[in-house]
Amino acid sequence: MAGIRTEITEIVTGLGMLGFQSIERVLEAQPGALRNVTDDHFRRLASAYRSSEHPELFATAWDNGVVFARSSDGLRGRPPWSLEWKGGHRPPAYEQIPADLRVDHVYLISCKYGSKILINSSPSNVFDNRLAVRAAGSVDWYAEVAADAYQSLYSLVRHELAGEALPRKVTELSRPQRDIIRKALPRRLGGELAEAYQEMNVRVTAESVARWKRALDTPARREEMVWRLLRFQAAPYFILGRSARDAPIRVRVATPWDVRNRYEFLGFEIEAGARAQAVVGWRAAFRDRETDAPRWAAGHIEIRWSHGKFGQVPEAKIYLDTPYDEVPGYFRLDRDS
Repeated sequence: MAGIRTEITEIVTGLGMLGFQSIERVLEAQPGALRNVTDDHFRRLASAYRSSEHPELFATAWDNGVVFARSSDGLRGRPPWSLEWKGGHRPPAYEQIPADLRVDHVYLISCKYGSKILINSSPSNVFDNRLAVRAAGSVDWYAEVAADAYQSLYSLVRHELAGEALPRKVTELSRPQRDIIRKALPRRLGGELAEAYQEMNVRVTAESVARWKRALDTPARREEMVWRLLRFQAAPYFILGRSARDAPIRVRVATPWDVRNRYEFLGFEIEAGARAQAVVGWRAAFRDRETDAPRWAAGHIEIRWSHGKFGQVPEAKIYLDTPYDEVPGYFRLDRDS
């Protein structure tokens, strides 16, 4: 079951499109227009609203729905005749468009609140496969690209946990043994452990950068990589939400065709991030054909263990650092448009 924050950000966004005068009125009416929302959902939302839980989320989600309903890129002031919430639906495979709401079987809406993450993937899918296959991988990226440094770090950990029956090689760790290490290690490592961890991350970053550059060996592949990072799809969709700095996010995400018509793609840069953690920075450059002005989209990729140190194989979290409404191909929705 979705948590109350998810229900607020997604359901209330949809309710804001229905033309009611206030959140109080719509929660009291419990309209059946939003499919997959039950009486229990309305009871939880009404209880959270009365108790003043997450007032900013309620206000922003409601306002985002109202703006979408009035926008010329959205419903243009008419009430929706079909409004669906995905709710607890789990697709059988990776979905290219991260939609939480569907309006009139046409408008797909992703509700994003307080997160800069574009994609969760595996390092091999990003740096070797160029996100051509969007699926979780089981490759231990640390063992793949920095085997010696990874083993050195593990050897120090094994010495620290001498009372535990751990194998000599890090690649022989079982899931229960990984769990032992994850629970035993502090959140922040110190001394030799911290130095070994940083050395491993330096090597992981350098090899990840090198492999990504080798995989993106043509201008076409680099441009294609940008489309995948920014999640441009054959159909447009919308992102409604709130940034980590509490600014509203209301954008229409264009298709690659739209983006090419409006912008000239100039290049894609990759560099090692200046952090103790393994981080790869990326930056895409464009020229706006209408204004001749330069435009950019930038972000970074964090390579880290899933569920804590040594917990599970490393994952790659792709972040967008550019504000959403400044990304080429992400077009702002205005209340009065």
